[in-house]
Amino acid sequence: MSIKDVLKKSFVSSISMAELSVSEILVVLGVTLLLSLYIFFIYRIFTRKTFYNKSFNISLAATALITAAVIITIQSSIVVSLGMVGALSIVRFRTAVKDPLDLVFMFWSLAVGIICGTGLFDIAAILSIAVTAVIFALDKVPVMQAPMILMVQAMYCDMENDLQDIVSQYTKYYKVKSRNITPERTSIVIELRVKNGGALVQSIGALEGILYVSMIDHDGEVTF
Repeated sequence: MSIKDVLKKSFVSSISMAELSVSEILVVLGVTLLLSLYIFFIYRIFTRKTFYNKSFNISLAATALITAAVIITIQSSIVVSLGMVGALSIVRFRTAVKDPLDLVFMFWSLAVGIICGTGLFDIAAILSIAVTAVIFALDKVPVMQAPMILMVQAMYCDMENDLQDIVSQYTKYYKVKSRNITPERTSIVIELRVKNGGALVQSIGALEGILYVSMIDHDGEVTF
């Protein structure tokens, strides 16, 4: 056996395994489980007014546990960690996240798994409390009222002025986004901000020659 082989064997044997007791592993996974359940219930509470994705919420809790197990493995063996890095580098995740806030919960779950895997439980707990406070505090900050879209179809081609007179009675801000005028009918789309949308729709519907009137909430970005 050459000197190179002896040095290589000595180096690998010295760093290949670190002593980790079963009790220590169970403590790490147990604390991670508690914090992952905390993330699970926070996500459930925060999304009670929107579309709740149960499978995604379950994946948050599972991701924290899996990440903690990976960190434990990396700490226990450098050789295994190098192989794991190579294996994970070929993994591609193509699932699209619809809500940007879901990314926050996903990174939160990953961070808890990484921090708990290294044994820094106090940092993981403080992080969870801080993230919860930030999310709920910023959610209470009022935002500017989003514009609404008013769509009107009329029998006559000269009703745009009458429509704008009625709209101006209910709101100070409105903007005609599109108009389609033919000899038979007029189609107008107006962007506006109004508090009493029902009364505005009824007033327009009472006009003679109105075929169709509808108001739709704008669910996009709000311009300040």
